[in-house]
Amino acid sequence: MHSASRTSSLLFLLLMLGACAGTDPYGHGREYVAADGEDSYLEKAHDVSYEDVRRDPLSFKTQLIGWFGSVTAIDKDKDGAVKVALDLRFHQPRHLCSDQFESSCHVTISERAGGPFTTTLKLKPRDAQGEDKLNVGSLVKIYGTPSGEFDDRGGPIIDTQWYRQWPHGAFVTTSGHVTMLR
Repeated sequence: MHSASRTSSLLFLLLMLGACAGTDPYGHGREYVAADGEDSYLEKAHDVSYEDVRRDPLSFKTQLIGWFGSVTAIDKDKDGAVKVALDLRFHQPRHLCSDQFESSCHVTISERAGGPFTTTLKLKPRDAQGEDKLNVGSLVKIYGTPSGEFDDRGGPIIDTQWYRQWPHGAFVTTSGHVTMLR
């Protein structure tokens, strides 16, 4: 009986650890950690260059792309969605960390922008209000397809199917290499 009780306790602990693993919306880890619901998009996304999409967006209209962007402007739409202007940022496969523990690692993007693009998002409740809401300076990863149109900055407009957001301070740029570990 004692063995069954210990097995039950161990099973409960493992279930709790598994449940906690999905609660980190910012994916602290040395490498990119997909959010709940992101796996299928991550697997299907094509690695398409910004310049190729900008030159000929219609050629990529059927390909799912996954881009990171820093928010430069937000305009509320009539139907509750928000139009978001972004500057493309390149994800660094090896994240920067404050110490030797993975919990200190942050998604790391290029310091320099790669070009403008725009999308419209239907915000998730946690991104619509509060301290960690979507703001200018937030980082967003979008999965979507080029619409074939361009924004007022000359960047492609992306029809987003799924997104993920990091508020300012929940990610770092490559400039952090001066004070952080690789």
